[in-house]
Amino acid sequence: MAALCESFTLCGLGPSGAVGLGGGLLALEPGPDPDHVLLTDRGRTATLFKVSDQKPLGCWSVKHGQIITCPVVCNFETHEYIAVHDDKVLRIWKNKDINLDKVFKATLSADVYRIHSLPNGGPVVLFKGGGVRTLDVLLEAPQQEIENIISDEIVKWSEAFMEGQQPVLIFATEKDGDFFVYVQKLKMNSLHKYKLEQQELSKPLSFTAYIKNQIITLLCLYSNDSVYEVLIPLQQNSEEEQILSKSLLLKLSVSGSVLKGTSFVVLDKDHIAILGSLAAPGEESKECLTIWNTKFQTLQTSKELPLGTSGQLWCYEEKFFFTHGKVLTVMMYKCETSSLAAAVGKLKDSQTPDVSSFIDWNTLADEELVVSFQSEQSVALKSESKMTLRSKRNTVAKVQPDTLSVGQILLNLKDASTTVFENELRQLVSKAQMPDFQASIGCVITALIKRCKTNPKYYPRNLLLHIVETRDLSYSLCPDLMAVALEKKDVHLLQICLQRFPDIPEEITYVCLKVFLSISEAYLQTIDVNLESVISYTDVEFNNKEVKTEIVENGFNAELEHDIWDTKITKETHPMADGELCPVGPQKAALLNAVLQSAYSEAFLLPHLKNLPAQQAVLFLRYLYYLYVKCSEKINTTLPGTHCPTISQIMDWMCLLLDAHFTVMVMLPEAKELLSNLHKFVRAQVRFYSELNKIEGSLQELQRRNHERDSQTYSIEVLEFI
Repeated sequence: MAALCESFTLCGLGPSGAVGLGGGLLALEPGPDPDHVLLTDRGRTATLFKVSDQKPLGCWSVKHGQIITCPVVCNFETHEYIAVHDDKVLRIWKNKDINLDKVFKATLSADVYRIHSLPNGGPVVLFKGGGVRTLDVLLEAPQQEIENIISDEIVKWSEAFMEGQQPVLIFATEKDGDFFVYVQKLKMNSLHKYKLEQQELSKPLSFTAYIKNQIITLLCLYSNDSVYEVLIPLQQNSEEEQILSKSLLLKLSVSGSVLKGTSFVVLDKDHIAILGSLAAPGEESKECLTIWNTKFQTLQTSKELPLGTSGQLWCYEEKFFFTHGKVLTVMMYKCETSSLAAAVGKLKDSQTPDVSSFIDWNTLADEELVVSFQSEQSVALKSESKMTLRSKRNTVAKVQPDTLSVGQILLNLKDASTTVFENELRQLVSKAQMPDFQASIGCVITALIKRCKTNPKYYPRNLLLHIVETRDLSYSLCPDLMAVALEKKDVHLLQICLQRFPDIPEEITYVCLKVFLSISEAYLQTIDVNLESVISYTDVEFNNKEVKTEIVENGFNAELEHDIWDTKITKETHPMADGELCPVGPQKAALLNAVLQSAYSEAFLLPHLKNLPAQQAVLFLRYLYYLYVKCSEKINTTLPGTHCPTISQIMDWMCLLLDAHFTVMVMLPEAKELLSNLHKFVRAQVRFYSELNKIEGSLQELQRRNHERDSQTYSIEVLEFI
């Protein structure tokens, strides 16, 4: 018996990871640890993730203009990472390396198709011409000639195994509608070619394989909605091309519904998982993940994926990995020993699994709102409802009416007027004792965002602000919320989201920063922004115009400046005590402070920060320098007030910005003086703290001597500080 369990989002995807065939990721490979995976996008970047923590451990990118063409793999023997960019350039690096320009590089003589890393056999390199080399042999002479074995054939798929101590590589090619299979035993340097038996009016879409007892079992997913099995013995005496016969393993249809598969993986000897579109006669097809029992030809379970997928599916450590909408989703599964009793749901000691509490509110459609609080199992059984036993139907039906109330209300409000819609939602949000409260709030946010998208003129700003300010939400619970706020340029809502959401992707953080820096000061003065983070340390003319006329500081008369305030706001705002000018107004400062306090990973943020326009980068650096000087004025190096950035956050952002734009800044005339002042100030700070450390050391030595002195003796000592 097989079952799909809880799921979660591992990470968001950029534009190159969009859904649809041809989109998605370049590949997902196992990392150096069972809980690690290596993600390679269709561009310049590879990322190492720790799956259980949903946290990136490292991120590496090639230069602009270069493209990673071969997925990154881990060498399990050396714990190094290997990638190929621009077809022929091989890169090898370790965890500690950051800049791929400075790691090992070798230019090969032929285009690489794929690198397979074997736990006990080392990496194996397959070239597009069919040539195969182990990495060790290849590195001895990177420019060695690589033979072209397959001529005009195109490699479609490949996989590598270990049979005892023998690495075995299998790959499939296509030419003029004919498919061929090659099996290469590396240590014996033997290569066997086979032709796949043709199937009338259909062709293979995807392959997978495993090896057992000297026999390779090749499974082929065909376009006629069937899975075929091909057996290839490793011990082969004949060197002539042979035709491989295949046998039907599974027909992907159940109760009139047909699954149009795009990719699949083997789970065990009796179960396979297939990703595809399930279509019933007269109904619109729905993308779903399914698990099939090949022994008894039954569909075990399925899960609808309403946001769409890229058609890619990976499986490691009893976890599925697939793109769903704009995120990479991880879903656990369980497979039990296959038996007839399990296949028909009649296991003697079988029990109904616990209801999963995970709900992805991004996937809810109108009809799904009603049943959104049912277990994932009930949704998974929806596509196979015609073959579900009465006992399972009863399990699905045991959903408490209270849990359906939120979904039912939202469905009833689908066509309601704006006033009625918002009033009902306000009442719904105000219910403190609502069951599944967090999930209900996510459902409300989804409904509001959906109405915003269907009606561009509708934007319930006040209601959204109220929900975000009063409820504990996260970006993953409502990922479209900040996208809509960015579209509407609702900087106040963005500010609150940055302050309260703990899991905002770095790409969104960067977009918010860019928007905040580009908005004019005049426009910001007309809108509401929370100024708590700046009101306690900005100059007084921002906060109290009645007092401004009484203050004259360093020759500055605020009353005289009042008349020209509007013309100078975009260039110079107000002086600090030491004469330095704050480059932005209070509203923009408050918005930038929200960005400074948001959580981020340097490896993910830095590539985006490099795209910040030079003028905006200089302005941002001026503001960071202003904050740094302000912090240094206080003995405790903290800014007064609430929600203020710390000196560590300021320094981290300053270092990131300089890493991303230093080359450009040293060439800009307006940035040279700023960099010089920053250098002088930091150098002075270093000297100051160095002297403090010396004094601290002297005082500690004095204290130590005082403790060693006999309490009954008296002496006068003179310490000379040099």
